[in-house]
Parts: sequence; C-alpha cells; structure tokens
Amino acid sequence: MNRIEHIALMARYNQWMNRKLYDAAGTLSAAQLAVDRQAFFGSILGTLNHLALGDTVWLKRFARHPARYTTLAALDGVATPCDLKQLAFADLRELTARRRWLDQMIIDWAHTVREPDLDHRLHYHNMRGVAADKDFFSLLLHFFNHQTHHRGQATTLLSQAGVDVGDTDLLALID
Repeated sequence: MNRIEHIALMARYNQWMNRKLYDAAGTLSAAQLAVDRQAFFGSILGTLNHLALGDTVWLKRFARHPARYTTLAALDGVATPCDLKQLAFADLRELTARRRWLDQMIIDWAHTVREPDLDHRLHYHNMRGVAADKDFFSLLLHFFNHQTHHRGQATTLLSQAGVDVGDTDLLALID
C-alpha cells in the first residue's frame, strides 16, 4: 500500500468509526452525554466536540497547502476554533450533522491528495499563535492518529456508561 492509499484507508476508517461512535452515543440521553466523567474533555459530548474542532483546525491548515485543495473550500465559511475544549455543539444532533459533513469532506479531500503533495512542508500557526513548518505527510499521520486517540477515549467513556461501540479495529477495513 502506498502513502496515498494509506491516507484514503485512514479517511474511510475515520468515517466508519465515527458512525459507530455516534450511533453508540445516540443511545444515551443528553444528560448522560453531558455528565462530567473526569476525562480530559470532561464528558462524552466534550470529547466528541474536541474531535470535530480539532479536525476543523487541521483541515483549515491543510487547505493552505500549495495544492489548494478545492474540496476544503467549504471551510472558508467556518470559524477557526479558539479553544479545543469549547462545547461548540451542545446538541448531539447538531454535532452529528457537523461530524458527517467533516467526514465526507475528509473522504473527498483524501481522493484529491497526490503523491508529490505529501513531500511539501506546511507552514501554519499552532493554537498559541506560534509559527510551525512541518512535513505534510507527517502532519497527515498526526491528523489521523489524533482522531484515533480521542475516539479511543470516547469509546472508553461510552463503555463506562454501559454502551458497547463494537469492533474498532482498522483491521476490519484492510483487504
């Protein structure tokens, strides 16, 4: 599997896992989703918000790549989050709609990334405003790893709430 195929696989995995996670979260009441479970982002809802906000920040950065990914242009109308701990979506239905929109955008965008794009360095500012210059492919790996990491936290919180997300292994999507 080459790097481009790997990115497409990770985009599909992201969408597949988010559907499972949101289906599981949908079995809980709003109060159960919002209860502070002493996790880094507090609640299940807080953790899911963090994922959507983090993805938004990274996709907006990726949109500045010299390849000028038109599939990310819709993010121009979306404000860049100032705080990745904010509860931007207090309602699971609204958050689910945003998540599905982001996941489809990630799938569509992944199909536009070309091999030479991966070898560029991306210039951006972190959340504290500090300039950074990093290898684009490594940033993509971080992007997908970040999703997996926090979905693992959300899966644990759901499990503690008595909800089984089911199989979460990437292996399920590998031919």
